Amino acid sequence: MNCTPSAETGMASPHTATVVLVGFVERDQERLQQVFDCPDCALATKCHWALQSKPSAAAALAAVRQAPVPVVLCDRDLEPLAWKELLAQFECLSAPPCLIVTSRLADDFLWAEALNLGAYDVLARPFERAEVIRSVSMARFHWLSRNSGRAAARAVA
Repeated sequence: MNCTPSAETGMASPHTATVVLVGFVERDQERLQQVFDCPDCALATKCHWALQSKPSAAAALAAVRQAPVPVVLCDRDLEPLAWKELLAQFECLSAPPCLIVTSRLADDFLWAEALNLGAYDVLARPFERAEVIRSVSMARFHWLSRNSGRAAARAVA
């Protein structure tokens, strides 16, 4: 998957894809940074993932409204209701990010609830590098595909 520079792709600069983190402790933020900085990752040679940590759903929402962001990861353990609040607020956005919920207790109930409410995916902690890269990359690809269709529809209208 290649990072293509565009003003509409939620990238801070060419070859950079932004991921907003909500409610993560410093240790988990560092682990995610290590996952995306990995030189062995097939995406590392093509993309730089810019992680932006936000302390609350309100701060994440402000960031998403300020500039397009393709993916938001929200920790359910530290911010139990934040992911639901974000999903509700994302409905009002023209290019809502894909939300991935994380939890140490990523059981079937959380999976069913999150996906039924509109989350893109659920990731268990501790994070597995391949799973995080797969989920975030596919969420970003989904966001790009969904929003390129919207841009084309606006151009035709």
